[in-house]
Amino acid sequence: MQQMWLVVLLFVIGLLCLIKGGDWFVDGASGLAHRLHIPELIIGATIVSIGTTLPEVMVSSTAAAQGNGGIAYGNAIGSVICNTALISALTIAIRPSRVDPKSFRTPVIFYFIAAALYCVGAYVFGSFERWMGFILLAVFVIYMLLTIYNGKKHPDEVEEDEEGAKDMPLWKEIAALVVGAVLIAVGARLLVDNGTLIASALGVPDSVIAVTFVALGTSLPELVTAVTALAKGHSALSLGNIVGANLFNLVLVSGCATAIRPFEIPAEKMLFGHNASLVLDIPLMILVMAFMTLPALKRGKLARVQGIVLLCVYAAYIVFQFFF
Repeated sequence: MQQMWLVVLLFVIGLLCLIKGGDWFVDGASGLAHRLHIPELIIGATIVSIGTTLPEVMVSSTAAAQGNGGIAYGNAIGSVICNTALISALTIAIRPSRVDPKSFRTPVIFYFIAAALYCVGAYVFGSFERWMGFILLAVFVIYMLLTIYNGKKHPDEVEEDEEGAKDMPLWKEIAALVVGAVLIAVGARLLVDNGTLIASALGVPDSVIAVTFVALGTSLPELVTAVTALAKGHSALSLGNIVGANLFNLVLVSGCATAIRPFEIPAEKMLFGHNASLVLDIPLMILVMAFMTLPALKRGKLARVQGIVLLCVYAAYIVFQFFF
């Protein structure tokens, strides 16, 4: 009983680290965006996304090094579904925002390129070999270079009326970004480790924990950053973070894990006699992103109904994982 109290205490400390880290991280990122005259969506899709994807990188790389490729695989896919159908859906349902198609197009295109590579590994080879990991990491590098180049070439018009953005010194913006990222990473680790222990104590199966709870736990930085950015009026930063984080889950998280140790596609859960990962998880990972991004690219804005539909899809997905 005493040990469980310690687990709960560490869980709460992790949550507090995430909340404060997300607050500082958004302040630093939005400040840099204004200072460098780079669109917030670009900052969200690069710097912020790397920071909030650190927990997935650490969890998946550690799991791969220990020979548990299933966690690395499930964590990446589950995080994309969670980011899109839960976290992004919440922000869209609460406050739909306008989208700049020019800034939005690059991360979306790269996401679907990465998803196509993922499908090749899953459906053609049935495994992720080390060379695929290096290809995914190369896509990550190309995306970062292209995004930064485009951001500097087509600077956004920066609003100067936001309090604090122009008054914060550069060193404070960088410090807020770094310290915020560290707190987010530490907090996410505490939540995942101790939350998994709590779930195990409650009798939740390991396979369900890996696909849902670990994915949700490592996606908490995106949730905290999205909610914080939304509260501070930086909806573009929030949206860019989600799209960038989804891309990084495929090219950076999976790329690092596969480069460390190749693994086969896990087949622990079946659906209609087939691997549930191939007939449900991967198709859903692609469909929810298409449903969120493609209409936004065409209309230049998000609609509240998109968020509501995505939340319903995520609820159904969780019900399936736990009860079927």
